[in-house]
Amino acid sequence: MKNFSRACLGMLLAAAAVPTAAHAQEEEDSSGISISGTATVVSDYRFRGFSQSNEEAAIQGGFTISHDSGLYIGTWGSSIGFANGTEIDVVGGYSHELVPGLTADIGATLYLYPGTADSSIIEPYLAMSGDIGPASIKTAIAWAPSGQDSLGDDSGVYIYTDAGVAIPSTPFSLNGHIGFAKSDSFLGGADGSVVDYSIGVSASWKALTGSVAYVNTDAPKALGYKESVGADGAVIFSLGVSF
Repeated sequence: MKNFSRACLGMLLAAAAVPTAAHAQEEEDSSGISISGTATVVSDYRFRGFSQSNEEAAIQGGFTISHDSGLYIGTWGSSIGFANGTEIDVVGGYSHELVPGLTADIGATLYLYPGTADSSIIEPYLAMSGDIGPASIKTAIAWAPSGQDSLGDDSGVYIYTDAGVAIPSTPFSLNGHIGFAKSDSFLGGADGSVVDYSIGVSASWKALTGSVAYVNTDAPKALGYKESVGADGAVIFSLGVSF
């Protein structure tokens, strides 16, 4: 990566297209606090359609502490193929059920790359999720403001929708994702925009979840750009455990 700020913005503007694990199990005490976590191996760490691991396997894991008031904080990490080889995210926010079946979630993600100077990025987000018949749907917007050391004068916005449908009487679910990114700098198309999408299936057994998904973007193919940034179509596998 010749320009790290553009690399950071690319990661932000390029939601992870492949689910890393099933909903984590939770342990709650009398204080109303619950703790959940995941550990996962993926065949390629794709973030918003773009490979972060040079199209190689990655190890990931994290945990979240939640309160029954709706407040939560957590951290998540993954091996990556640039910087010093590690990404650590810190997430905090507030989730509240507005009406039965419809939940709002507001918060921010801090992306960290230990040992790399001027590389942190903060990205506020707002999400709405709920159920429509057998489908669970989440729509969200995330915004990376300009003025951060790693982004300079660049900023970006990412809008996405995830959907999942459980197949009755089976451990399988069908999953789909589509996202749209727009940045001040060149990314994907000539206007600084890119669309990513995926479709796949996941299966759960006790604390284990496995998935397979096809991931792709509409990044341009000219001069081999799409392949060089790891934004080409690929089938991604994952196996995770929740605790």
